Amino acid sequence: MIIDLRSDTLTKPSTAMLEAMQNASVGDDVYNEDPTVNALQEKAAKMFGTQAALFCPSGTMTNQIGLNVLTQAGDEIICHAESHIYWYEGGGLASNSAIQVNPIGHGKATFTLEEAKNAIRPDDVHFARTKVIALENTANRGGGVCWEMNDIKNLAALAKVNNIKMHLDGARLFNALVAKKDEPLDYGKYFDSISICLSKGLGCPVGSLLLGSTEFIAEAKRVRKR
Repeated sequence: MIIDLRSDTLTKPSTAMLEAMQNASVGDDVYNEDPTVNALQEKAAKMFGTQAALFCPSGTMTNQIGLNVLTQAGDEIICHAESHIYWYEGGGLASNSAIQVNPIGHGKATFTLEEAKNAIRPDDVHFARTKVIALENTANRGGGVCWEMNDIKNLAALAKVNNIKMHLDGARLFNALVAKKDEPLDYGKYFDSISICLSKGLGCPVGSLLLGSTEFIAEAKRVRKR
């Protein structure tokens, strides 16, 4: 047997999954009439304690949509210098949203509360507005390191005090949940937007979900359409 270890995105549907796909109830998603997609979105939102969710083809797309909704042109986001949104999304933050990145941290692709605090821009016309702190869990270029829930809690508190939103690139979040024995509901408490990928640790052929408030997802659906 040859096992391809280039990426955990190289998943192929099993016989059982192909049968499930063949027999799935389908409809028009534009009119919110696809029962399978609706059930998936509702299940994910309930699991993480958010109001709504939106199905998309890829995690790159859910990241890009989420950060677009949370920002305006000329804003800045804080993320780790090794993060996927900074390295591997084709310059999408600049192209799709006209925002810039303030990359921080070193080592295993997580950063400290002090590093995040120091990266927040002053309220001055010379600087871009800091609008989002973005985390990645697990951290791909950090060798799969997981964030500690207490660190996430502290960063969320910092963000709230400074009127900054929190975004999670949870491409491999289910791996982190197993490794750290955390609960999905805890993530819903601390993030304004959550991207989870179905085609990695869960082994689905395609798809990611973006989670957030009802208002956020309504706007996200408009951005997805664009």
